[in-house]
Amino acid sequence: MTLLLAGDIGGTKTILRLVDATEKSSLQTVHENAYRSGDFVDLVPMVKQFLTEANSDHPQKACFGIAGPVVGDTAKLTNLAWYLDCERLQEELNIPHVALINDFAAVGYGILGLESQDLFTLQDGKPCDDAPIAIIGAGTGLGQGFLIKKGQEYYVYPSEGGHADFAPRTELEFQLLKYLLDKHDIQRVSVERVVSGLGLVSIYQFLRDRKIATESPDIAQVVRTWEQQAGQQEKSVDPGAAIGNAALNKTDNLSEQAMQLFVEAYGAEAGNLALKLLPYGGLYIAGGIAPKILPLIEGGDFLLHFSQKGRMRSILEDIPVKIILNQQVGLIGAAIRAARL
Repeated sequence: MTLLLAGDIGGTKTILRLVDATEKSSLQTVHENAYRSGDFVDLVPMVKQFLTEANSDHPQKACFGIAGPVVGDTAKLTNLAWYLDCERLQEELNIPHVALINDFAAVGYGILGLESQDLFTLQDGKPCDDAPIAIIGAGTGLGQGFLIKKGQEYYVYPSEGGHADFAPRTELEFQLLKYLLDKHDIQRVSVERVVSGLGLVSIYQFLRDRKIATESPDIAQVVRTWEQQAGQQEKSVDPGAAIGNAALNKTDNLSEQAMQLFVEAYGAEAGNLALKLLPYGGLYIAGGIAPKILPLIEGGDFLLHFSQKGRMRSILEDIPVKIILNQQVGLIGAAIRAARL
């Protein structure tokens, strides 16, 4: 049996999966568990506990997707006091081959292991097997990346495209830009400040403060509680989720307008990425937000603003667009990357 260890390491939660890769065409899960990251001083004791629980031999290879930058063979988590080094992990865990990759790169590899039921097709397009694949995903931030085919294999490349400038297109979006510049006393606004979970809350605050729509008492309480907890590591409420649910259920006009603007900006930025890469292999929408607001994205405004690029419209209408429904895509990707070591 050829065993692989895959990990999706976040500041709050870490998921570990032991995989049987004896058959190269399939990766079978042997054992899986999730842990509170903060309960461990380092990844090593967590993995040792996991392998003990699995009552398993040591894996031959391991790959961990990291919520933070990976430099060479080292990584420091953004929201956790862990410093990870491949050489140390190999030695202390007795695993011959260990790799660390950015969590969004793990999503890129994960695309290669998804099944049809893991995806929702937003636009069929005209797929081309040898063309690049693009990934964009709004969640805590805005991830972007791409895959390029070399020979018979795809290679994954993360990017920092989410930190490119937000490009307003309407009078309302220009007002939003000015609002964010003034509110945060900054010189520029990245697209991540608009197209992300926090971006959705910022849009809501903008519409509220400009009195473009009135608040409902329930959502107002959630947002104000969150604002009062600014600076605290632990928050008791999730305003993005509250706004999204209210928009889906049509129980709050302000939330509906905020989500409308969010979906339009998300589609426009996905279109910008598509123009730069021409990903006829597919543009995949990852992240935790899209599956939760699927009816709003499916409604048409996302694709309208995705393809609303003047003379380039026909090009973008030929690009396949898919939403990733499987939220363990990063874990799947870590296993695929481990198999390649």
